Formats: sequence, structure tokens, C-alpha cells
Amino acid sequence: MDRRAILAALLLGLVTPIGAQTLTPQREGQLVRMVRQDCGSCHGMRLTGGLGPALTPEALADKPVDALAATIFHGRPGTPMPGWRAMLSEADARWIAERLAAGFPDEQRTRP
Repeated sequence: MDRRAILAALLLGLVTPIGAQTLTPQREGQLVRMVRQDCGSCHGMRLTGGLGPALTPEALADKPVDALAATIFHGRPGTPMPGWRAMLSEADARWIAERLAAGFPDEQRTRP
């Protein structure tokens, strides 16, 4: 489903928006690491762009969070952007989208 079709389906109520669920701090840490490492390989390690577009709050300001979450979960057909539904729940995708829109946190590294 392309981005316009997802947006249209959301607006028409044909698709339920991805609902937010409470994630554990451990899961949030895993998601931060995944985004910083896996997404960063295309979108830049600071998420300021690379092969893929920037994922900064400024770059995403005109994008609805539901559309961002749907893109993360389903991907963008015809582009290198894969869907991550094999590794993420809808709640995970929503959490990532909300954090991207607000300014994504840095990875917290623990020291031995």
C-alpha cells in the first residue's frame, strides 16, 4: 500500500490508526538501538539523511504520526524502505514514529 493510499484509508476510517501501548524501558532501549543502528545505516547515523531522507523533527513536521508509523510498519513499495513488521509490533512502530517527530533520543550505552 503506498503512502497516499495509507493516508486515505486512515482518513476514511478504513484502517484503524496504530494504537499506542506502553512499552517497557528495556523495549524502548532496544528500539532506540535498532533505529540508531539499522535505520541509521540508510537515514544517517544522526538521522539527518543519507541514502534515505532525514528523520529529524524539522524534516517530518508535515507528516502525520500515523502515516510515519504505517511507513515504518509496512514500508514504502517501490523504494528501498522495507516494512519492519517482522521485527516490530504496531505499538513499536507507533512509539518510533512519535519519537522521530519529537526528536529521537540518543542510544544509552552502558559501561562495564
